[in-house]
Amino acid sequence: MLATTRLNPHALDFATLSVVAICVVALLGLFLLFAWLQQRSVRALAWWASAYLIGASAIAMWSAPELPYHLGPELPQALAFIACGMFWNGVRLFQGRRLLPLGAFVGAAVWLLLCQLPGLSEGSTARTILGALVVAGYTFVIAFELGRERRKSRYSRTAAILVPSLHAAIFLMPLVMQSALADASASVWLTVFALETVIYAVGAAFIALAMVNDYNVRVYRSAAYTDPLTGLFNRRGFLENGTILSDHQCEAGKPVTLMMFDLDHFKSINDRFGHSVGDETLCLFSEVVRTKVRASDIIGRLGGEEFAVIVPEPMEIATKIAERLRTGFEAAGVTVGPHAVGATVSIGLATSHGPVADIDALMIRADAALYEAKHAGRNRVCVAEDEPTSEWAAARARFGPLTTSRSQPPRCEGAAHQVKYANAMSR
Repeated sequence: MLATTRLNPHALDFATLSVVAICVVALLGLFLLFAWLQQRSVRALAWWASAYLIGASAIAMWSAPELPYHLGPELPQALAFIACGMFWNGVRLFQGRRLLPLGAFVGAAVWLLLCQLPGLSEGSTARTILGALVVAGYTFVIAFELGRERRKSRYSRTAAILVPSLHAAIFLMPLVMQSALADASASVWLTVFALETVIYAVGAAFIALAMVNDYNVRVYRSAAYTDPLTGLFNRRGFLENGTILSDHQCEAGKPVTLMMFDLDHFKSINDRFGHSVGDETLCLFSEVVRTKVRASDIIGRLGGEEFAVIVPEPMEIATKIAERLRTGFEAAGVTVGPHAVGATVSIGLATSHGPVADIDALMIRADAALYEAKHAGRNRVCVAEDEPTSEWAAARARFGPLTTSRSQPPRCEGAAHQVKYANAMSR
């Protein structure tokens, strides 16, 4: 983020610009350090604060009239490259990737070694080119790391990539301008370039703080929509995200299927083995569900031992998914820890083909199918019939529901038929 050659003092008041740059970068470093002290969990803030404070030290040493003879003129630029490398590592750390501490020192090490060559003496064009390439390289990899972040919106991700890339391009442009323009024009360009560097330092700090703010929003949102035991959506999160998926499917004229799950004899598991084993059983089931469905499917724990999954599939495919879940949990639930639990699950399914999604109606019908799976002996999959017709609604109004808040009778292989409703429909 720093220029690697001294600016022409006749082109601009270099002393004033240096003081401004030192104050701005140092204050931004202190600001990021204060933010880290307030949010110790975001360790990337400490890396970014250190990068800015080192950068401010590099500017101060670079603009000093004379350096001690034993330090050498290469040290300020080397510190600037270390600051770039630390900022890059902070981005990696923030996005949950492995730190590469040696990468923060590679640019400085290459710079110090190559500056010993005769053709890279202080003030030479080759030295300017080398410094610009090192900083531009770090800036481009920062843009690459930001581009790998998929949790942000497309607009935010584009802005995060564009700003560092633009800065890197501007940093490389003086190399072209130096050979293509006269000295006076090049001096004007270097003035603009120096001012852009200070502005970019401010912009990069605000980008970092904006990413931290997005992170905090995700944390709070996750706490509001996530079940703390299983890590799945809670009822609120499931209904909100399930409604979005259902609306999208209905707008496209495609079906959506909702599955209701209830762990069999769960109270008995708690009574026999204790609530800790019951919690382990719930976590085991949630892990089985995660491995058997796709990332685009919506999974939630509605409360207690009740779970739900909504998939953008017709009944035929959803039934196969449900059966795979049932058999998978039956095999995994034979033992929970050292205990022979023999846990199983009953599943009810309902599909919507309508032009408007109604999650509540789907849940009522799927719950009726789940009740039938329980009534028929548990550890099975039952499927609700198609959405209620006017005849079925009239019969239901005349004879009342099979149980409270149940829909039309489900279709469950091996289950008892709903005699009262079947007789009603045959009259």
